[in-house]
Amino acid sequence: MFTQPRTSPLVFGLCAAALLGLAALSVLTGAGRIAPGQVVDYLLGARGDEHLEMVVATLRLPRTLAAVAVGAALGVSGMLLQSVTRNPLAETGLLGVNSGAALGVVVGIVHAGAQTGGAYLVWALGGAFAATGVVLLLGSRFSPLKLLLAGAALSATLTGITSALLVADPVTFDQYRFWVLGSLAGVPLERVLAVSPAILAGLGMAALAARPLAALSLGDDVAVTLGHRPGRVRITVTVAVTLLSAAAVAVAGPVGFLGLLAGYVARTVLGGGIGPQIALSGLAGAVVLLGSDVLARVVIRPYEAPVSLLIALLGAPVLIVVARSRAVAAGAGDLIAEKSARGRGILRSPARWTGGSAPLPSDALPVRLGAFSVLLPLRSSMAAVVLAGLAAAAGVVAITAGQSAMTAGQALNALLGTGEGGQILLVQQIRLPRIVAGLTAGAALGLSGCLTQALARNRLATPDMLGINQGAVIAIMLAGLASSAATLFEHWWTGPLGALVAAVVVFGISGGIGTRGYRFIITGLAMTTLAGALVQSLLAWRGLSAATAVHAWTVGSLTGRGYPVALPVAVGLAVLLPAALALARRLAVLRFDEDVSAGLGVSPRTTRLLILALAVVLAGLGIGIGGPIAFVALAAPVIAARLSGPARLPLIGAPLTGAALVVTADTVGRVVADGAEIPAGVVTSILGGPFLLWTLLSDRR
Repeated sequence: MFTQPRTSPLVFGLCAAALLGLAALSVLTGAGRIAPGQVVDYLLGARGDEHLEMVVATLRLPRTLAAVAVGAALGVSGMLLQSVTRNPLAETGLLGVNSGAALGVVVGIVHAGAQTGGAYLVWALGGAFAATGVVLLLGSRFSPLKLLLAGAALSATLTGITSALLVADPVTFDQYRFWVLGSLAGVPLERVLAVSPAILAGLGMAALAARPLAALSLGDDVAVTLGHRPGRVRITVTVAVTLLSAAAVAVAGPVGFLGLLAGYVARTVLGGGIGPQIALSGLAGAVVLLGSDVLARVVIRPYEAPVSLLIALLGAPVLIVVARSRAVAAGAGDLIAEKSARGRGILRSPARWTGGSAPLPSDALPVRLGAFSVLLPLRSSMAAVVLAGLAAAAGVVAITAGQSAMTAGQALNALLGTGEGGQILLVQQIRLPRIVAGLTAGAALGLSGCLTQALARNRLATPDMLGINQGAVIAIMLAGLASSAATLFEHWWTGPLGALVAAVVVFGISGGIGTRGYRFIITGLAMTTLAGALVQSLLAWRGLSAATAVHAWTVGSLTGRGYPVALPVAVGLAVLLPAALALARRLAVLRFDEDVSAGLGVSPRTTRLLILALAVVLAGLGIGIGGPIAFVALAAPVIAARLSGPARLPLIGAPLTGAALVVTADTVGRVVADGAEIPAGVVTSILGGPFLLWTLLSDRR
């Protein structure tokens, strides 16, 4: 890194020149066929027609100013968060601050009719302030990587609440699906002027906080010795980040990765010195956003590419690079198996990563039937029975509950075909097929999560976190766009293919399975964020009615699901579950090092590939039914392991738990709101975020 102060003027000069050049290019560039010479003449005072005046004065100039203001705001806010949390991965988009601001705007639109820039700012401030407070509270307790994962949990919960509001309000969803892409098209000058006081105030507070932040980087005690108050500094940063991020979201929507990119550039180029880094991050953010906006107008003319997707294409690789840096890896020990165990040639049991506090002696009971005998694990068998009962109970409740509620007796009569005609139709043709679909999807996701957690020896290594789910989603959406099928889930068979491609990419980039587990978790998170931007782009390019239906599926929904998609997945489970049980013994041997495993007759590489293939296919099948129902693959193995104990992998309990969770979430979504149905994935997102936070807090690994 370049640390000499004499390089700073040159760096700032180059950034300023790039910003001016891009600003000129932004004013001269657009989808229209107006010659640059006409624009220059108009800017120099020549009279033009109404069309030229409208394009330049009403569209391009406000758009350019908005890009500079939003880019600078997000760049500075990202650098402030990175400085106060001492975490190079901190960024308002990744830590959920932008999601909080976006939720505030959606609440304002739905419940208060907010339409102006000033109204957007007020509501965005409330959401951003709450999210920033949570981030800073967690930042004092978590390592850099855990803070990033906690931000993902917070973002998932806030996004789930936002989706719940949008499902019930198609008009607001129509505005949101374009706004969430981070587009600067059509931003009026009035909106930029309305939020400019908040941006100026945030930038001013950032300047005042530069020196105290430099002292705070040496430790709270040193900062106090130098005359600073750490508590007051953190409050100042909280307010500044809130103002900047809320103003940016109010103008352009939740643009992610920009603060991460700007902070990375500032640290790499300038090295030490927080004050210059904050200033350069603002310039870098403006340059990146303005350059991306110009590129978005010309890359697929006459249409515009989503700005958030272009920035995600830049930010995802940077996230992976920063996560693999020494500074971050040094604080990632809580996500890696202990080095002392590696040195002794012993790794912890895969079951140890999915629950419990210490391996327990075997509780198996020998059962003999003539010449045959089998060891029956008592605790895990009892847990499986209990979980099967819970799954069955969830199905019974799902049959009786709904907008057209009925008693258990009426539901049973309808199930047997002896009740009223309308109730028979409702139970046998609508609710029962949906319940079967939910049970199979949940079982597939639960077993997939159990296998990936055991394979990586990490509770957080689930298809949700590794980007595998999003790979399946994109494959199914692309297949739907390329065909004339009436519904997306008719292409359920493409889910495993997309999941397999995503798994190959994630593990290929991160260097394989079993080493430095935090690497593929962060790589998966980067891929998930990038894929999410692509999914939002595909939604924006569809008509409103089609986009509304597809949006419900992309967050995880069982609406309209039935036997045609549930039965193939059930057949797949009937084949893959015994295969997973057959590989369980081999997977247990992998707790030892490569040489010991090979000596016991197990090929570590082959076993890992087989387990990964099973997990990927199961995840793809589950998503083919219900979409990416979030956190089921994370929660199901953890809950099952708590009941069955840490001595064995919950290969039976995890799918049973997943089935119960999905059906329960679907039932809650059907009955919690009058006149509207909340997708099951939205319910699991809202509840799964706190569950992930609990997992991070309760597990030192």
